[in-house]
Amino acid sequence: MADDDASRTAPGGRDETEEERADRKWRDLLQELRVAQTGVQILFGFLLTVAFQPRFGELSGTDQAIYTVTVMLGAAATGALVGPVALHRMVTGRRLKPQTVEWASRLTLLGLALLLCTMASALLLILRLVVGDTDAVWLVALMVAWFVLWWFVLPVWLRVRDRDRS
Repeated sequence: MADDDASRTAPGGRDETEEERADRKWRDLLQELRVAQTGVQILFGFLLTVAFQPRFGELSGTDQAIYTVTVMLGAAATGALVGPVALHRMVTGRRLKPQTVEWASRLTLLGLALLLCTMASALLLILRLVVGDTDAVWLVALMVAWFVLWWFVLPVWLRVRDRDRS
């Protein structure tokens, strides 16, 4: 009986089996994906309409290239952030929940990185038109640093801090 109890207790102290832990992590991931998917889909939808605006043809070749890269990044981000849903659907019932959660988490991180690139590219396109090339690059760099700080640096710092305390 003691062995069974030990197998249920995770290092963090939760009393759950590997399958229960995978179910909990999957529910948590789905909540996170709902937020990210909504944002990326709205941004991507907006980006798709830009090419149909009357003044799109007036953009310089550079701005049209930036736009093309932005749309491709938006499509890639959408694919990565919707990917966990397709993955789950394709392997449901095959007793692969822990592996599904692991791969879905990786796809989500990839999607967030691609979303960051999409936002940076979109900002570059817009700010080049508003404030000029040099100022646009600096403003985009500041925004990228801002997002990297909150989306990546803070979580990594918390993980390292927690690992050091353990």
